[in-house]
Amino acid sequence: MITNYLKTALRNLNKNKTYGVLNIFGLSIGIVCTCLILLWVEDEVNFNSYIQQKDNTWLTKIHWNLNNQLRTYTSTSGPVGPATMAEIPGIKSYARSTEGYTSALFNYRNNPTYSYGRYVDPDFLNIFECRFIEGSAAEAFTQVHSLVITEKTAKKLFNTTTGIVGKTITVDNTNAYTITGVVKDIPLNASVRFDWLAPLAAAYQGTNALNNWEAFQLETYFQTTPGTNITAITSKMNQLAKQNIPSYAVTYSLLNMNDWRLRSEYENGIQSGGRIIYVRLFLIIAGIILLVACINFMNLATARSEQRAKEVGVRKALGAGKGKLITQFIGEAIVQAVLATLVAILLLALVLPAFNTLVNKSLSLQLLQPSHLLALLALTLCCGLLAGSYPALYLSNFNPVAILKGFKVKSGGAAFIRKGLVVAQFSISIVLIIATVIIYQQIQHVKSRDLGFNIERLISIDATGDVVKNFASIRDALYNTGAVEKAALADHNPLYDGNSTDRITWDGKPADASTITSMRFIGPGFLETTGMQLLEGQNFTREADDSINVMVNQAFAKQIGAGSPLGKMLYARVSDSVTMKFRIAGVVKDYVYGDMYGSPDPVMFLGIPSRTNTIYARLNANIAPEVATARIGEVMRRFNPAYPFTYGFTDKQFNDMFQNEMLMQQLSRIFASIAIIISCLGLFGLSAYTAERRTKEIGIRKVLGASTQSITTLLSLDFLKLVGISMLIAFPTAWWMMVQWLEQYKYHVKVSPVVFVLAGITAILITMLTISYQSIRASMADPVKSLKTE
Repeated sequence: MITNYLKTALRNLNKNKTYGVLNIFGLSIGIVCTCLILLWVEDEVNFNSYIQQKDNTWLTKIHWNLNNQLRTYTSTSGPVGPATMAEIPGIKSYARSTEGYTSALFNYRNNPTYSYGRYVDPDFLNIFECRFIEGSAAEAFTQVHSLVITEKTAKKLFNTTTGIVGKTITVDNTNAYTITGVVKDIPLNASVRFDWLAPLAAAYQGTNALNNWEAFQLETYFQTTPGTNITAITSKMNQLAKQNIPSYAVTYSLLNMNDWRLRSEYENGIQSGGRIIYVRLFLIIAGIILLVACINFMNLATARSEQRAKEVGVRKALGAGKGKLITQFIGEAIVQAVLATLVAILLLALVLPAFNTLVNKSLSLQLLQPSHLLALLALTLCCGLLAGSYPALYLSNFNPVAILKGFKVKSGGAAFIRKGLVVAQFSISIVLIIATVIIYQQIQHVKSRDLGFNIERLISIDATGDVVKNFASIRDALYNTGAVEKAALADHNPLYDGNSTDRITWDGKPADASTITSMRFIGPGFLETTGMQLLEGQNFTREADDSINVMVNQAFAKQIGAGSPLGKMLYARVSDSVTMKFRIAGVVKDYVYGDMYGSPDPVMFLGIPSRTNTIYARLNANIAPEVATARIGEVMRRFNPAYPFTYGFTDKQFNDMFQNEMLMQQLSRIFASIAIIISCLGLFGLSAYTAERRTKEIGIRKVLGASTQSITTLLSLDFLKLVGISMLIAFPTAWWMMVQWLEQYKYHVKVSPVVFVLAGITAILITMLTISYQSIRASMADPVKSLKTE
């Protein structure tokens, strides 16, 4: 019986090649999109899955109470880890790490190369389950100048991954470090990645920072024993904070490793989501696209019902029951779904490299992996059942007596459902078109806002070695190349929001007021180089450190009070016994940094070039960037030959801050296009079917004098009505969805009616282009051939 059903399915496909191709290709596109999204989602939800103890691994979050608003950071002080481990039960181990990634210059046999890593406590190796190829975690950090490197770093330095332990390399052209271990490369889907690790003590030699409760500059990780009460631990950590830093309005919480990737955002001290929003969104989109593809199958199958009517009548007359007919038609649908899946696998192999480039991942099909194979089989079965269910029920209900007597199949109900499915398809497509446009507008809206400085043609150059000491000569040499208009020193990227303190006070500041200030160390010419504007007062002009005068931005000036802040004194408490005094010498116009959607926080600029580490240079607009950077590189290599020349463009760093939004925009644009293509495939098939059914009507109209244009309009009108209904459904739906999405951003675009008008026009044009071929072809057919059987 199964063999018979299979033969029947293949025979019908061969008999109706056009509809078979439309069905299979439409389903395959839907399966491809669904598989791509599921692969992306799988990678996102499996972040850090290589760590077996991730359920018991935590990152410390610190919440600062600033003007009754909690702000969340990962910068903790050095004693938090040891004190928690010593005084609170349930802590198995802790590890501190320098924040983010540290760039270090490695040199082995005059082959200098930069590499990114971290300075960490020894237990970091165990908490993050580093797999040693050579060496061991127990002996890795027995000396201060020890170094553990990954396979990739080992190959880069030594061209091998074995026989390396015991070798010595120079770090930053100053200290000799001994390789004590080689570990496997960290997976791409890991939250904490590195190319090397060194003892934390090496980064803080000669300082007391690791024992200072008020020095917030480390990340602190904990591993707890299973079943530990995390709420009790954080409560006791907050008691430690009150005992050791009572003047700081801070509290702690622990973020589980399972949430580092997907639920890492906080709103007023409470977890508020993160990338999980995109995971849920794209899962919904995958389901929608698969539904749109299945709708095509339903439409085309029921549209061809008259051609299968006699077959159904004969089978019923010969004793076939309704159940057997349903089984047959669903079986045919599953056969087509299997063929569509095979086509989809081929398409996946072709498009996956491009998709990996788009989402910056290394996804692979891994068809032999049980979970992937089961998912693909489930997807195929789901498509077959979903797409074939309604046609099977519809066809199996035909009356055999009426069919065999020659009566036409009544298709009023089926036609209504087909129209409803077309409306659903185009409603989805229009919603996706509108969403894509508004997402693009939002990104452009933020990118085009007045930042308060100019990111175009602004590059940053690492000021390594003696660059800061010799900057005056380097700057003159850069000007002489003609490639640089302005250059100055700074310690942080203008877009950066770190290096903040709440220890700044002034005369008249309310005792209960808690504010945070970003500290920026700069040299003369920084404002002119970046394009920031001095509103009043004096700029820094001294090449030497000016430890008294400071400049502040407008946000800082406003919190001091009304009137000009020039000449007012500021006080920064460094410790219980040391307070530094500053005088406000200038006010800088507010500029946007950190949160691109928010308002600028207070900033204090200090004219202390000796504390800087970066050169910022404004390139000549009349010289190509690659030519300008080549000239700059020649100067830097001449003055700083021991260090490779490295640089970065600020506009690229700015664009990188919108990675999530850009990914959403690109994927929604692609999936909107695919949903439209799938809808058009179905529309093309339905228009061909409609033209075929009305062949004799068209012939009569032509004999009676109807023009090609009037017949084309007649055939197109029904479909355009459906698109019009789709707009009535899609417009309010899209408006509600996008308003909800935009509300998560403080600085956002307004939803414009123009977007909806353009989306509607686009849908109409797409519909006309899709059905025009069949309509024009039918209207130009010879009426004699159409009527010769009458």
